[in-house]
Amino acid sequence: MATLLIVHHTPSPNCQAMFEAVVSGATAPEIEGVRVVRRAALSATASDVLEADGYLLGTPANLGYMSGALKHFFDQVYYPCLDETRGRPFGVYVHGGNDVTGALRGIESITKGLGWRGAADPVTVTGEPAKTDIEACWELGATVAAGLMS
Repeated sequence: MATLLIVHHTPSPNCQAMFEAVVSGATAPEIEGVRVVRRAALSATASDVLEADGYLLGTPANLGYMSGALKHFFDQVYYPCLDETRGRPFGVYVHGGNDVTGALRGIESITKGLGWRGAADPVTVTGEPAKTDIEACWELGATVAAGLMS
């Protein structure tokens, strides 16, 4: 059975709504043979990353960058996972008050260094998520999970 690891920092109701939609998509009934593991960014470990076959990353954009929690996650797992996880698929969703560019750029830079491959377009939202944003998060979760089905 494949494992999808969702690493998230969810400090606000907007981030929570996006996270719940991603989880709902990843665990949809039509997704078979994929175990979904959820970890808060501050508690996710290199072992979690090494045991997973794909990743979903969620963060707010804080002061023009990803959250400190997600950055801490990457700092902890980067070298232990560098060679073992190359080529694995990932997806990302980012929420910001007014700009998510720097956060997305930082995540793309780190995942490129890890050799991960984007499995779906990033979902970026500024302000309160609209119904279409929540649907896009659901699709992100479903797409990345479906890509892991055997």
